[in-house]
Amino acid sequence: MPTQVNISEFLKLSESHPVIDVRTPAEFIQGRIPGAHNIPLFSDEERKIIGTLYKQEGKQPAILKGLELVGPKLHQFISDARNIPNSNTLLVHCWRGGMRSASMAWLFETYGFKCIVLKGGYKTYRQHVIESFEKPKNIIILGGRTGSGKTLILHELIKQGEQVIDLEKIAHHKGSSYGSFGEEKQVSQEQFENEVSDAFSKIDKSRVCWLEDESRKIGINVLPDPLWNQVREAKVFYIRLPLAERVKFLAKDYGKFSKEELITATQRITKKLGGQHAKRAVEAIEAGDLETAVEITLVYYDNSYEFGLSKRPKENITICEFNDLNPEKIATALTEKLKTVPIP
Repeated sequence: MPTQVNISEFLKLSESHPVIDVRTPAEFIQGRIPGAHNIPLFSDEERKIIGTLYKQEGKQPAILKGLELVGPKLHQFISDARNIPNSNTLLVHCWRGGMRSASMAWLFETYGFKCIVLKGGYKTYRQHVIESFEKPKNIIILGGRTGSGKTLILHELIKQGEQVIDLEKIAHHKGSSYGSFGEEKQVSQEQFENEVSDAFSKIDKSRVCWLEDESRKIGINVLPDPLWNQVREAKVFYIRLPLAERVKFLAKDYGKFSKEELITATQRITKKLGGQHAKRAVEAIEAGDLETAVEITLVYYDNSYEFGLSKRPKENITICEFNDLNPEKIATALTEKLKTVPIP
């Protein structure tokens, strides 16, 4: 008989054993435990058929139909499980820890695997994720106007042994109208929350963790309220760079994208830039003068950033001035500065 464990034990075991999510592909795409493998007992359409039958005719006809649909796939289920690197132990879950996970665990154990099933299924995991954002976070924010190279600085902080959670990387978006350039398609809000919660679960809570200063919304993804509230109250190291340095960096960074992409993204913020400014920015892009286009758009982004910064407690902001964008040099200075700033 498969062993059943609670969510804490299940996640601990997942560090050394694969998680098998037996829900439908659509359920899996909507949200999943990070790193889980999908071996669906039913396809999306099959689950609809069985659900309808259950409502109209009852449990037994639905079970018979399920057996009819699943029977030809039993061999494939085992083949799929064998193709996942494992130590002969599989962690299995469905939505509520009911018949789907019990059936698949029985099949896997019949073949010879040891199976551990999550009590309460994925629903329990989601509750765990939501509750995780309520817990106090030992975070510090890396701030700075657009073009300050914050992501590059975070990467250097990692090299220097600091803990970092890259929210833009998790969201697959850089947080502006141009933020989707070069990124994969964004995941669902549910999965974004799962990934962020998972990232926090892996850090040393006794040490500071760096986050980039973001708007609450990163593309289509939104920071959960309890986390957002902590971000807004956290200490900020505010990188201040000359405008010319930021313009040069952004023109180079976005210069690898097509004029069409840049124009479309600029036109999306026409109302925020103002019609005449947007028109000038588009004309500059068409002429290949990206630095002028960047300067025009930065007026809006700088004002927006400063407005957000003004909502933070002033005593939480430490200004760090640099003459040029040298991520390694800035990261080193920040780690030294961190030693002198009391973090709650």
